[in-house]
Amino acid sequence: MNIKTIVGALGAVLLSTAALAQSGKPVSLVIPYPAGGLADVIARSVGPVLSRNLNQPVIVDNVAGVSGTLAAQKVVHAPADGTFILQGSPNEVILPPLAMSAVRLRSEDFRVVQLIGVAPMVLVTRYDLPANNIDEFVALAKSSARTKPLTYGSTGIGSFYHLLGEQLSKVTGAEMTHVPYKGGAPLLQDMGGSQLDFALLPFAQQYVALAQQKRLKILGTLADTRPESLKQYPTVNEGTALKGFSFDIWTSYMVRRDTPEDVVARLNKAFTEALGDASVKTVLDAQSLMPARQITPAEGVRMFDAEIKRFRDLAKSINLKPQ
Repeated sequence: MNIKTIVGALGAVLLSTAALAQSGKPVSLVIPYPAGGLADVIARSVGPVLSRNLNQPVIVDNVAGVSGTLAAQKVVHAPADGTFILQGSPNEVILPPLAMSAVRLRSEDFRVVQLIGVAPMVLVTRYDLPANNIDEFVALAKSSARTKPLTYGSTGIGSFYHLLGEQLSKVTGAEMTHVPYKGGAPLLQDMGGSQLDFALLPFAQQYVALAQQKRLKILGTLADTRPESLKQYPTVNEGTALKGFSFDIWTSYMVRRDTPEDVVARLNKAFTEALGDASVKTVLDAQSLMPARQITPAEGVRMFDAEIKRFRDLAKSINLKPQ
């Protein structure tokens, strides 16, 4: 290899790395939901540590709307230089195109840089629903004495929580009525007022407080085994009616798939260190987010492609059609 080739190769690497570290150009953590929610809390704990690791400014950019796809579209239409990063889950980049015909988004345009954590799912019901565990709930849903189907809420058509409700209806053989909401707050408000029967949602500590106030009940978790943060609640596998109905949902940091490999590697290292920081781990623990196995950039691509297939198969199994 002659000196010109060596210099040229070195120059290409330096230019690619410089794309992420341009002087005065901050890194944007794009959050698909408004300030104050779980996603925002996580981002604002990660942001300062990430800024220190990258040695450049990091800002949290809340872009809410259209089931999270506005944020996803902002990232996929931004330069592929690693300065726009989506903090998201299948709810924003895999499921919306399967449920909404107006969404022009390709899941394959993204790649996972690093996993943040995994949220266990729980079955929550209105407090006065006559069921105190998952088996009693299934029996109630299937009861021939019912005059109308149980209603379940989600954060929107095509969301993971909508698909889970449809899958629950399918495996139990019980008709259920979907009620979409614009967010978790109005859903919980209606459940607290006994206007909604149940929901399948990622666990949050506020549910415990609402249960103590007798505004809802937590019947159990969809985890395979009891997570430490949910050890007081039984799993679906501890009953008989829904054995194997186990689900959780991951959240991660994603960039455009055509982002240069050396930039992705640098971000992967910075996020891995940030997520291991004691201050960040405290926030994740407080939100009952189970730690995810930290992955390499190559593992991120393989994992994400497998998840695209898994969720598309789930959507197909319940005959979900874009509306």
